[in-house]
Amino acid sequence: MSVFKRFSDVLNSNVNAMLDKAENPEKLVRMIIGEMESTLLNVRTASAKTIADKKEMERQIKNYQSEVDSWQERAELALDKGRDDLAKQALQEKHRVEQAVEAQIKELAALETALERLDHDIAKLQSKLNEAVARRKAIVARHDTVKATVHMRKNIDSSSIDTALGRFDRFEKRMDQLEAEVEAMDLGRNVSLSQQIDSLQDNEDLDKELEALKQKMKKAS
Repeated sequence: MSVFKRFSDVLNSNVNAMLDKAENPEKLVRMIIGEMESTLLNVRTASAKTIADKKEMERQIKNYQSEVDSWQERAELALDKGRDDLAKQALQEKHRVEQAVEAQIKELAALETALERLDHDIAKLQSKLNEAVARRKAIVARHDTVKATVHMRKNIDSSSIDTALGRFDRFEKRMDQLEAEVEAMDLGRNVSLSQQIDSLQDNEDLDKELEALKQKMKKAS
């Protein structure tokens, strides 16, 4: 199982619950980073144990190789002394040890593969951890901004805004009406004054016309 699969399984229950409830982002990020650090420590510990096992296996293989060489020498010595039976037993022991060596080499190869995978996982997890630490403040700030925006939008009722704008429009219309009434009052006064002046002019014209009529009649008589 991949280290990231295990890491995901550990986080899923707690993190998903916190995300659903929109918990404190700082707390959530701290928990995620803490889990990553804990997982990284566990993987490093497992890697260190694997390295120790590898070194121990390499020592065993080296010892087995020495034992193979030893049984080879014993078989040759027995043949030199004319003891074919002992030489045959020595060769049997040599083959037994060689089989053990082959098995150890296969286990060592599997161990090295696992170690390479652990090393890759460590590098990847360390990179993710560094990224999480670097982005922590930005993530928290982003969450706060989004949360504040959502809160603001929830508090803004479009119908109440429309109502307020409607009242404002009615107020403006009322102000226009009042201003029109004032202008009408001024206009009335201005018309009255104008009529008086025009009346004076009319009287003067009538007087001139009357005087002209008198002169005409006087001439005619």
